[in-house]
Amino acid sequence: MVSPLLSRAALGRPPSSVKALRLSPTAAPSQWVRYASSATQMPRPGRRALGLLTVMVASGAGALWAYPRFFPESQPVGSPQPGKAEMVFEKPRKKAASKEEISSQHLQVKNSWEHPGVYAWGSNAGKVVAPDSNETVVKTPRRIPYFDGQILRDLKLDRNFGVAVTENGDLVQWGAAFSKDAAGPTVTLKGKDIAKIAISRDRVIALSSNGSVYSIPVAKADQAVDEKQPTKSSRLPFWSPETSSSTNYRSLKPENLGWGEKVVDVKSGLEHCLLLTSKGRVFSAVSSSEEFPSKGQLGIPGLTWHTRPTGPYDQPHEVKALDGRNIKAIATGDFHSLALDSHGHVFAFGDNSSGQLGFETEVGTSTVDTPSPLPIHKLYSGTDLAPKVTSIAAGGMNSFFTVDATKTHNQIPAELGRTTADTWVCGSGIHGTLGTGKWTHVSPTPTKIKALSNLYEYDENTNRITPIRLARLAVGSTHACAVLDNITHLTASSSAEETTIKTDTNFGADILWWGGNEHYQLGTGKRNNVNAPVYIAPLDGPSAQVQGGGGDAAGVERHRLQITPRTTVRLGEEGKWRKVSVEQRVECGRFVSGIYSGA
Repeated sequence: MVSPLLSRAALGRPPSSVKALRLSPTAAPSQWVRYASSATQMPRPGRRALGLLTVMVASGAGALWAYPRFFPESQPVGSPQPGKAEMVFEKPRKKAASKEEISSQHLQVKNSWEHPGVYAWGSNAGKVVAPDSNETVVKTPRRIPYFDGQILRDLKLDRNFGVAVTENGDLVQWGAAFSKDAAGPTVTLKGKDIAKIAISRDRVIALSSNGSVYSIPVAKADQAVDEKQPTKSSRLPFWSPETSSSTNYRSLKPENLGWGEKVVDVKSGLEHCLLLTSKGRVFSAVSSSEEFPSKGQLGIPGLTWHTRPTGPYDQPHEVKALDGRNIKAIATGDFHSLALDSHGHVFAFGDNSSGQLGFETEVGTSTVDTPSPLPIHKLYSGTDLAPKVTSIAAGGMNSFFTVDATKTHNQIPAELGRTTADTWVCGSGIHGTLGTGKWTHVSPTPTKIKALSNLYEYDENTNRITPIRLARLAVGSTHACAVLDNITHLTASSSAEETTIKTDTNFGADILWWGGNEHYQLGTGKRNNVNAPVYIAPLDGPSAQVQGGGGDAAGVERHRLQITPRTTVRLGEEGKWRKVSVEQRVECGRFVSGIYSGA
């Protein structure tokens, strides 16, 4: 049940001195202070029945006590006198020894600052989530010891290999696809000041801080051999690899970049990648050595292995159909691509076999090789809302869009200009990846994820009700998660002198998970797929799934996972402190998940 709007100051903190009148032994249901939605929501039958029963019993007991006193003549002679209802007050709460005793959220924030690192879970067939274990799956979040105390620039996980960028910009790789003989994570590329990475089926696409883009083989053996000689498993030739620190790589250099223009973002599917420049232009390139993209995901009409221009097979091509659109965000699924311009328009191209492009294709074809606009305005047809897409995400055979829908006219002046934040999804839903609560095979028309839409909270700083947007969407091959951009509190006093100060606790951003769970990648501790967003237990807490309401039928509150947004903290030992800006980030890969401390 969604609770009424309450002050954010009360979030995650039980009352310390409020007494409740109740009839023993009936227990009052615990409160789960959460978000309010303007959509009608049905209360939980168990809690509603308990509340009605409490009121009825209390009312009946009061009547039995008062009736014979006001109407003594109606009391039969010799009949037993009704007893007075027992009034039991809750005992004053025991003073908490620390803030951690008061709030699990505060403890999670504290741990994220004091013990930065990487948590991973899901398939361990490639020894990625637990390099030192022979377990085939890891059911709940577990730390990777190699990264203890480290802050990373980026992290990407696949069931067969993992890739990370250290705080100083070096590349670290591990997993069975990297090397079956390596004892654990190994630094493979140094001195390139890598800022972010993307991964394909067998290569890592790395973007440096100066805009250079490198394509590095996943396999350690391929990094050391002469790539001029094609391997038996490769259908594509290689030539002229560059070498640095005994690691072969290829440079992806877009042509005709303008003065001061550089690549600022990279995204990759299984066979292709997109490059976004600082001037809002988009380039596409081959990102795998196994297959040349053939589903239109490059966005270049008619481009195939046989029609490719002379030069390197993986040379970047400008997506001319997006020229002049001032693209601000890109996203890629396994075989499809998305681009978002500064006006909130989305363009999709590539494979549409599961409806992941958001529109129907012509009969007999399932691919689109020219970027085509997604008709978002049709989703709000017949309403007084003007939609604008604010972010995009993709993975596997799914696409996600967040939309700000603003009221343009209304009979109630106070609602004019009010914004609703919605999340839409299209594509495959057989594993529950749509998050709509239904098992839908394909969804070519975007469907709203109600659990992540039309949410509001009260902001004490502005004394206004504000919409809750998504801070981030991470999408794997069959599962996904959303980090809410809810109000957070990271400035609680560290003093333990005053009891009132102890109740001022930190709390972070909520995160929900859904989709395929065949390898325990959702972190619920169970193996069943989930078709609607759910909370999971904290990283270092008990492995118990927490459903949307956060409590059980007995009124027992269960702690939920939150992650810490960006803030500046001190790391190191006394006398060797250093200040660093850090946040926790989430990553969904192919049957694996991870949370890490990001620089």
